[in-house]
Amino acid sequence: MNGAQHPEQALALSYAPVDLRAGVEALFTLDETLGQILRTTREPMVGQMRLTWWHEALTAFDTAPPPAQPVLRALAAEVVARGVSGADLAGMIDGWEVLLEPDPLDAAMLDLYAAQRGGRLFVLAGRILGAGPRDPLDRAGAGWALADLARHSRDAGAAALPRELAGAALHDAMRVRWSGSVRSLGAMTLSARMDLATPAGAAAPTTSPARVARLAWHRLSGR
Repeated sequence: MNGAQHPEQALALSYAPVDLRAGVEALFTLDETLGQILRTTREPMVGQMRLTWWHEALTAFDTAPPPAQPVLRALAAEVVARGVSGADLAGMIDGWEVLLEPDPLDAAMLDLYAAQRGGRLFVLAGRILGAGPRDPLDRAGAGWALADLARHSRDAGAAALPRELAGAALHDAMRVRWSGSVRSLGAMTLSARMDLATPAGAAAPTTSPARVARLAWHRLSGR
């Protein structure tokens, strides 16, 4: 699950068009907020209750104004106002709920987590940014979420399958040229792929001039 924000996430978000950036940032803040629930909850039942609260609060966007909660207010102003429904947002929780399972996650469960957390997140962000039909948002988001899960796993064995699945998804996502409007998401995909090049168990990857240059090239080329 996500811990501290990836050091390159702010750089990637800066590639988004200025007038649309707040909406994308609000979506990723929601993702970070849901991840914080998982990190700070030891009892699965308590975690489920907290996620249920968020599910209900997000779904309520479709019928009522948001409560005075900063994340919800930002989503209402910058995301829902651009045509994303509360039900669309609430679907992200289906992915996070998978991580409440006490048993090791198999491929099917990881696919569900990846699709509902990362795939949905990228698709919704792409909707705001005006993604093209060939932009591989669902595959990129799934790979990004799996790489994030593997990066924060304390157990190298448990991280092996997410790393394997992430590698395949991210490889597919970077085979195409990304549209200019969504290269912020492409940069996050590329950053996650570079993370996977770090051997399992090694120190967490850090931003370097070479990585920044590679992300800048993606911003220019879409590759």
